[in-house]
Amino acid sequence: MRLLNSAAAVAVLLFGLAVGDANAHVTANPDQAPADSWFRTALRVSHGCEGTPTVAVRVRMPDGVLSVRPEMKPGWEISITMRTLDQPIEGPHETVTEVVDEVAWRGGPLPDAYFDEFGLSMRLPAEEGTLYFPTVQECEEGVHRWIEIPSAGQEWGDLEQPAPFVTIDPAE
Repeated sequence: MRLLNSAAAVAVLLFGLAVGDANAHVTANPDQAPADSWFRTALRVSHGCEGTPTVAVRVRMPDGVLSVRPEMKPGWEISITMRTLDQPIEGPHETVTEVVDEVAWRGGPLPDAYFDEFGLSMRLPAEEGTLYFPTVQECEEGVHRWIEIPSAGQEWGDLEQPAPFVTIDPAE
């Protein structure tokens, strides 16, 4: 009986590991925030690329995010790419003419068997809805493009490589 229970426990563990890998995505944590607020989230990278370490994480900022500050990580370098707005936006302190387009962390490496988080502080738009953060995870060998955004009728969890998201609730 003990042997049967041990075999069942091993089967459950192996099934859990297989399901975990199948559902391993880059996610935003936390992934819910009030509109028109300063918000801190982190992109959680839960694995490498087919056994190889992660050496770069690049995230594109969605429209409506007017200010972004990435978190420093020991052993990683940060680069920020800006883009010019088609129409300037009046901010609380100045007119905004350009915004962060992409944040990239390079370095590490982050071994496949471990996870880590890449933090972002940002000013969220005043409108409710869902913001998607297309993210590219580069590894020593291979790449994951977490860039898919659900279309009408699709669920985020049904996508093969879905983009991390933050749901924006009504302002407090």
